[in-house]
Amino acid sequence: MRSQNPNAPRKQNGAAPLAAKAIPHFRRALLTWYEANHRDLPWRKTSDPYAIWLSEIMLQQTRVGAVLDHYRIFLERFPDVATLASASEDAVLAAWSGLGYYRRARMLHRCAREIVEKHDGHFPGCARALQELPGIGRYTAAAVASIAFREPVAVVDGNVERVLQRIENRELPVNESWVRAQERLSPAQPGDFNQAMMELGATICLPREPRCLICPIRQWCAAKGEIQLSRASVPQQKCQIWCSLERRDGHVKLVRRSKKVSLMAGMWELPQWQKAPSAAGDSHWRTFRHSITITDYTVHVLRNSGWLNTSTAKSGGKWVAIKQIPHLPITGLTRKILQAAGII
Repeated sequence: MRSQNPNAPRKQNGAAPLAAKAIPHFRRALLTWYEANHRDLPWRKTSDPYAIWLSEIMLQQTRVGAVLDHYRIFLERFPDVATLASASEDAVLAAWSGLGYYRRARMLHRCAREIVEKHDGHFPGCARALQELPGIGRYTAAAVASIAFREPVAVVDGNVERVLQRIENRELPVNESWVRAQERLSPAQPGDFNQAMMELGATICLPREPRCLICPIRQWCAAKGEIQLSRASVPQQKCQIWCSLERRDGHVKLVRRSKKVSLMAGMWELPQWQKAPSAAGDSHWRTFRHSITITDYTVHVLRNSGWLNTSTAKSGGKWVAIKQIPHLPITGLTRKILQAAGII
């Protein structure tokens, strides 16, 4: 009988194709690749739990490229958890403006205050305790604990989940994904290993057209990128809106959203309507494309039309000094329009 190579991919009725004897080799190959090929990102140059936590919250549902400048500016304004905790919510939202998903910023602020008030300004050093803080779930707790405190606890995000499923050539239930990730984790280098798994999924083991030929763990992958996952994507909705960009005497007309709405509560934005105002044709300036969660917006901007819907006045619109706008929590769409107009 031929002896089997423990490093060769195997599939046994759903059992893990990565044999126990192969795991040390798997870890070494992945960590060696990560050391030589990882992207140079600012949050990878620190062991400060505050900076690491901030990066993980910002990166939720947001591309790395979109986070980089916001991360730098946010740290300049709020360099530590005490400074963040003492800031007003509006100041935090203003610094967050443009990143979207503003509930993250509010929970970030709330969590900072709890760390200061209940933990003397120090982050708990283990995932279990971190997960008890506002806005910190299982993934974020494991990421901060492993990277900042070297706790041997695995992380599972969308990228890691995809890598694990391709290794085994099957879809994995959520709980099993966490079990498999923990089995493969390097206890000696948990932070580097977790970041390596995420980096692999983000740059090599891509959702479409994975780069299998240069994958450092391809010899242990049963799928070789061919697994077809059954999860259906949510179709994007289409919507058109009209905005009015009114400027006079160094001021811009803005409206504050109600604090009771579920989306972008309390944020400032340009006056807008769901239907074209009667003066739209004469004062149309530009059309923008903008996406929020599952909705793609076509945004028609009227400029200096001299006409505002009466509903705008009732909703609390006011003339805001341009120099004050950087200190206000404005929506990402408003920021995009004002930047295009050279106002901010």
